[in-house]
Amino acid sequence: MTQRDHLRRLPPRYYQCNAIVHWSMTIVERRQGWLSVTFLYRFRELMTHTLFRYGLACPIFCLMPDHFHMVWMGLSPGSDQLLAMKHFRKTVNDSLNRIGFQLQDQSYDHVFKEEERHEGEFRNACEYIARNPERAGLVDVDKFAEYKFSGCVVPGYPELRVFDADFWDRFDRVNSFLRKQGLMQLKRSGSC
Repeated sequence: MTQRDHLRRLPPRYYQCNAIVHWSMTIVERRQGWLSVTFLYRFRELMTHTLFRYGLACPIFCLMPDHFHMVWMGLSPGSDQLLAMKHFRKTVNDSLNRIGFQLQDQSYDHVFKEEERHEGEFRNACEYIARNPERAGLVDVDKFAEYKFSGCVVPGYPELRVFDADFWDRFDRVNSFLRKQGLMQLKRSGSC
């Protein structure tokens, strides 16, 4: 029996609470042909459910022809990106399998260190991810915002658009609100 070589992960606490993690996932054998507008909508649906379920936000994702990138941010003390990723990979693989594709065994991750979490560094990292289509020649230089397979997902805020001029100001306010108030605001009007 062949023993698989897994990437080493940091201890679980690095993926919990307010952690910020850049996740990269690759299609087995870097096969292409799965990326479509239909799959984009399925991907966003699956991610929305995962982010809501595990208390996360995604300020940037970018689907490339043979892999994809996401930055996830914890919104609460109960956020756990390792559990979220296990759930997300299963649901994405279920959808990919229906069209004859599959993710590689393990995703790559980069946990943002304290110095990488500062506004300028963090936004530069997100822009680097957004420019992947440009570096791959899928869009012209400085046209990465036109790439239709990039975006953001923040549960409860479908109007946020990562390439809008005021995105980061709005995202920062929403992120701060969600960290203070949680994902749900319940108005009590009596008994159920």
